[in-house]
Amino acid sequence: MAIKPEHLPITTVGHDDIRESVRSLNAKYPLEYWSQKEEKQEFPQEYFDDFVRAGWTTMTVPEEYGGGGASVSQASAMLEEVGASGGATAACSTVHSSHISISSLIKYGSDTVKERYLNRMVAGELAVSFGVTEPNAGTDTTRIATTAVRDGDRYVVNGQKVWNSHAQRAEKVLLLCRTSPRGANGAKPTDGLTMLMADLKVPEVTIRKIAKLGRNAVDSNEVWFNDLSVDADDLVGTEGKGFYQILASVNTERIFLAAECVGMGRWCLERAVEYAGERVVFDRPIGKNQSVQHPLAQSYIELSGAALAVREAAEAYDAGAPAKEVGRLANTAKFLASEAAFNTADRAMQVHGGYSFATEYHIGRHWIELRPHRIAPVNNQMVLNFIGEKVLGLPRSY
Repeated sequence: MAIKPEHLPITTVGHDDIRESVRSLNAKYPLEYWSQKEEKQEFPQEYFDDFVRAGWTTMTVPEEYGGGGASVSQASAMLEEVGASGGATAACSTVHSSHISISSLIKYGSDTVKERYLNRMVAGELAVSFGVTEPNAGTDTTRIATTAVRDGDRYVVNGQKVWNSHAQRAEKVLLLCRTSPRGANGAKPTDGLTMLMADLKVPEVTIRKIAKLGRNAVDSNEVWFNDLSVDADDLVGTEGKGFYQILASVNTERIFLAAECVGMGRWCLERAVEYAGERVVFDRPIGKNQSVQHPLAQSYIELSGAALAVREAAEAYDAGAPAKEVGRLANTAKFLASEAAFNTADRAMQVHGGYSFATEYHIGRHWIELRPHRIAPVNNQMVLNFIGEKVLGLPRSY
């Protein structure tokens, strides 16, 4: 038994050529490839290289910088198919990792910064980590303590970041630092934050990999900076306005993540439906039982709703809707998609019974790798806070 292709929840319409191309590329990498990468904790370099050559990793970069000039809707279709490939979050992180840093450099980088880094990043030669989160700040970005002190033609950086993806292989990090104290001289807490392109592979930087439950094909790290010197020309954007610059890329990140979650949820649902149709217990396929049918039908409905929310958010972004409106839609899509995808993975685990813990079925890998999306890049409780305050007009709760 299988879901008809025309009934699958999808986030966009009219991008069948993109979907078919990505599916063909993903077909080269069977499920066992991802299990091996997870077991060895090894970056899927071959997969990444194929996506770089095909132009998928930089498809949203404007054509004048060597990218594809694609819309957010087109990129969402691509990332959804990556999520639906069986590679789970490891595959998605491999493909979308460059989007955040590149978009920030294009939008805010000086000519010097762009000349130094963009061509190499677009070519897949330069890996850049993204350094925002800190152990004592978490969601409250205004509380970060990493400092960058101006000293002539350089900044001197001291502090710590955590959950930096790709720091083991990255040469650079796009780093958010404090260049003035929080609330100094009556300034807003969000003022005084600055983005810098900093070195990672130097003695002043210490990197330690975090042992994780899953998604070990893509490393996550703690990073310490001890009197790291950063060229003042590597300032990205305006000093003191880094918080606002990061916000500009938040909406697209949430739309992309939501599309990936829809794709991963699709994969889990399809596997559960197939298994429910094949597995016979008490002389009947278990899919004949309402206790199996109803949870899967509910997942289908939840994923369909999430897909529509992603579609609306992406189309609004591409149409140039106001940032506040896109923020409402992007947060809604992220919440619905991450919840629906994880719930689908959990129901697929239940359908598979004891076999859900067997690695050969790959359900458990998806279950583990989907769980963090309810937490990052923004905790779903914070999404509810945002909707409560900014959309419903209720008093700020934090």
